[in-house]
Amino acid sequence: MTKIAVVPGSFDPITMGHLDIIKRASTIFDEVKVVVMNNSSKNPLFDVNERMDLISQVTQSIPNVKVDSFSGLLIDYSVEVKANAIIRGLRAVSDFEYEMQITSMNRFLNENIETLFMVSNNQYSFLSSSIVKEVAKYKGSITGLVPEAVEKALHSKFQ
Repeated sequence: MTKIAVVPGSFDPITMGHLDIIKRASTIFDEVKVVVMNNSSKNPLFDVNERMDLISQVTQSIPNVKVDSFSGLLIDYSVEVKANAIIRGLRAVSDFEYEMQITSMNRFLNENIETLFMVSNNQYSFLSSSIVKEVAKYKGSITGLVPEAVEKALHSKFQ
């Protein structure tokens, strides 16, 4: 039986922290679906196709990673792709409460799909897409915080 994990997020844009979680998940699962969730409450800098393209570029060397998008409930997507698990990254204790609520709701909706928390590598524990966008907007250095393709895309957006 193929073990499939879903790594969801808005990925606006993907950071080195996201990439770290994806790479680590890819060593545990047969297939990792990185799914760009279209969150109507957010105002993204990159559209869904741009985000998917950037993720595809930076994960192309990881053969068991597939990139997708979905509008709707994550648990519905997970059922649709026959996922065994949802992987959620945690940067700090402050992330846990929100993630626990989401996990509990997903468990209520479908108790057959597990949610696994992966703690961020310490060097990325402060990192978020929002922080990266803010620094890039004001021409600060984001080298090492995002993959090179993302850095170029951000500089292009803010010129």
